[in-house]
Amino acid sequence: MVIFAVALFTFGKSVDGYVPAQNPAEIAAVSIGETVLSGQQVVDSTKIRKVPVIYHPEYLIEDLKSNQFTDFFTAITTGSVETPIVKITGGNVSRYGDASGFNGPGMVSVNGSKLVVNPPETFVWGYKTPYTVAVKTDKGIDIKTENKTVKTVAAADISNDTVPTMYVNVTDLKEWYNSSDVGDSIGLDFSLSKFNDGRNSVSPSKISSYFGNDTVKYMSEYPSGAPVMVYNGGTNQNIVGSGADTVGYYAEYDNVARAENSRTFVKAWNNTIVPPHSSASGKEDVTFTGVYDPELHSWVSHGACPAGRALRSAVMDAGSPLPKGMGSGFYCVDLVSNPATGIFVNNPTDYPIKIVMWTSGSGTGMGLFAKTIQYTP
Repeated sequence: MVIFAVALFTFGKSVDGYVPAQNPAEIAAVSIGETVLSGQQVVDSTKIRKVPVIYHPEYLIEDLKSNQFTDFFTAITTGSVETPIVKITGGNVSRYGDASGFNGPGMVSVNGSKLVVNPPETFVWGYKTPYTVAVKTDKGIDIKTENKTVKTVAAADISNDTVPTMYVNVTDLKEWYNSSDVGDSIGLDFSLSKFNDGRNSVSPSKISSYFGNDTVKYMSEYPSGAPVMVYNGGTNQNIVGSGADTVGYYAEYDNVARAENSRTFVKAWNNTIVPPHSSASGKEDVTFTGVYDPELHSWVSHGACPAGRALRSAVMDAGSPLPKGMGSGFYCVDLVSNPATGIFVNNPTDYPIKIVMWTSGSGTGMGLFAKTIQYTP
């Protein structure tokens, strides 16, 4: 009997060598490249190929080890046994087919003939990307999700109830509608895409569960296209640049408004993260106060320059080039453009940086401070 069993096993192995291995992507419960968390099922057992027991009697033992009693009895009665999960999966996939053995947002992948889950790299980031948009028509707006129209709203009916969105309030939406042209669009909801590790885009409904509420909050503050750090495994934080300035007094301008604009600039840039080899602007959810300039005969954002100089010093001290949208002189901010979203800081290094800004005091003597923090493994 023992000799017969050994003969069957040997025969099965020889025959199995001529049978093409199952494509690991075929057994995945989710698409290759999808984000998964530890404990999430990544193997669809119904898609696993069955083989004759005569070829692989050892699979029966694996069934018992994995508590796959149903498959064991099915194999005994039908003569066909399911290929054990451990034979077709690799790193960070348990014998039960769930993701395991890592922290943070993993990614389903294929390694040779095995289905695996890659743990997150030390730093993972994607980009805020329009997912649902409102497109202006001659009578109202078409709401489109991934280029498919899901709803049409008449201009007179635009409200919080008809156009729910956490990114644009109804007042701003109506202002956009009244000033835009037919065919123009505005983002209502956003996904994350173009990840540095190549993972698939993540839809709005999954961002919080995969990356946390802080990621959603960060996305709500920054403009479309902004880089968003979703996982930071850096264990070291080092101050690599600093800068400081003061608001100063100018008799010809409204200095109260100037001080407020300095504070707004600080708020716009504080805690902005710039991933490696990328650029980022400040927040878009801030509003600067118009200060009348008698020489320009216009209302501009005076007061942004002192805070801008502090920012410029901090990032250039850290090795970044002159921020795009800033000048190298004393008057460093283009007062006509938005001092938050109109400026871009580039990070040429291999590690993420975070810009931290704060104020001290008040009025024209208010101190404006900035530092650049670099995260490293």
